[in-house]
Amino acid sequence: MRRGVEKESLRALPGMGSLALTPHPAALGSALTHETVTTDFSESQLELITGVHPSAQDCVQQLTEIHQAVYRSLGDELMWSSSMPCLLPADETIPLGRYGSSNIGRAKSVYRMGLGHRYGRRMQTISGIHYNWSLPGLGNEEYFGLIRNFRRHSFLLLTLFGASPALCGSFVAGRDHGLQPLGSEGDGALHLPYATSLRMGRLGYQSDAQSTLSVSYNNLDGYAASLQEALTRPYPAYEKVGILNPGGEYNQLSTTLLQIENEFYGTIRPKRTIRSGERPLHALRERGVEYVEVRCMDLDPFEPVGIAAGTMRFLDIFLLHCWLTDSPGDTPTELAALARNQQRTASAGREPGLLLERGERSVTLRDWGQELLEAFGPIADRLDAEFGGSLYREALGQARQRWADFDQLPSARVLAQMQAEHGSSHLGFIARQSEWARQTVLDQPTPPGLMERFETSVRQSLEKQAEIEAADTMDFETFRQQYLDPAHLR
Repeated sequence: MRRGVEKESLRALPGMGSLALTPHPAALGSALTHETVTTDFSESQLELITGVHPSAQDCVQQLTEIHQAVYRSLGDELMWSSSMPCLLPADETIPLGRYGSSNIGRAKSVYRMGLGHRYGRRMQTISGIHYNWSLPGLGNEEYFGLIRNFRRHSFLLLTLFGASPALCGSFVAGRDHGLQPLGSEGDGALHLPYATSLRMGRLGYQSDAQSTLSVSYNNLDGYAASLQEALTRPYPAYEKVGILNPGGEYNQLSTTLLQIENEFYGTIRPKRTIRSGERPLHALRERGVEYVEVRCMDLDPFEPVGIAAGTMRFLDIFLLHCWLTDSPGDTPTELAALARNQQRTASAGREPGLLLERGERSVTLRDWGQELLEAFGPIADRLDAEFGGSLYREALGQARQRWADFDQLPSARVLAQMQAEHGSSHLGFIARQSEWARQTVLDQPTPPGLMERFETSVRQSLEKQAEIEAADTMDFETFRQQYLDPAHLR
């Protein structure tokens, strides 16, 4: 198995956790070309990227070292340790990511402008962990079978690792949200009493436009055809926004349902490393699935770098089970039921007796999850036999303990600590956890030469961006039209 992590975090000011509105720090290099540190939607939203690793511990070690270098370059700023945002300003004040004057850099910024018009900038400030995983030797059919089972069973991950049952009221200001105040005091914190992951619920990465898509995961051809249709079908609401505003500035890359492939939301994606200038869908069609990207993991505010090695090992077990288990084809009826299961789990996964849809019948989330956790035992045993030790059995054992006592789940612990220690303040709790995470990481031994290597990578990234900008000879509009040409998707 091979795995790597992409970890998003907002930059926040110390104290009560206001969003840092400063540009991406120059000491972190070029967000366009740096291999391990970039930005996601906003200038204020860091994305830290590990390489590909043969073990969970190696992956966490590199993620920790990236954190050590970044913290030393941020001054007093914090990396916000919750998936749900810190104190946000007005929507239009949230700064979009900037990537320089090259055509590809401008396209990345225009894409983000489009996301802001389509979904609002606040929604885009939600952060999470993406777990990229591969098992060399698997083919397209096996990866898509894994994906179908992952979507069926992802309620287990939302329950075990969801850590966003509450949020700061600034995130939903002016919106119909259906949340409840937490306590009589606090800072306007809102929650749902049995929620696991508001990030993965209707207030998170959701889209009325994308809900019209019924993307099948039965095979690569069908998946690719669904995505191509979304990438080429004009969408009336986005046609009203238009490509350009009256002042001649770009509103979005296109008026289609999806501007580019990355706009498609999902709990898991089939992926293939792309070549320079290549469309992701073309890469998938030409060379097949290389790995899967798990996208439903919240930042864990109780872990210094947002995810533990034990969590990665549990994901390994989970993904292997998804591959090894019979995986019948999906249907539109099942896809609709899975969407309802996700919503129920995100908003009320810890509710006693909560029912999920499983084929023609209803089952309790608790019973279905227990059945899966029992089935994982032989996989954990085999992995420990292969690698030595008992780390996989320990990861599974911790998950079983949490399943037996939902008060141990991260979502329950977040609410309990907010109420017991922070006057029901989401900002106060996460600000403290962010300070703790920063200090914990900085207190760990720094590998010899870490900062020298990091400063070299910063310099090289800036030089590479300058080279890309100097090499551009095409005007941006021609570049945009050529890049979005449907012929490049085939």
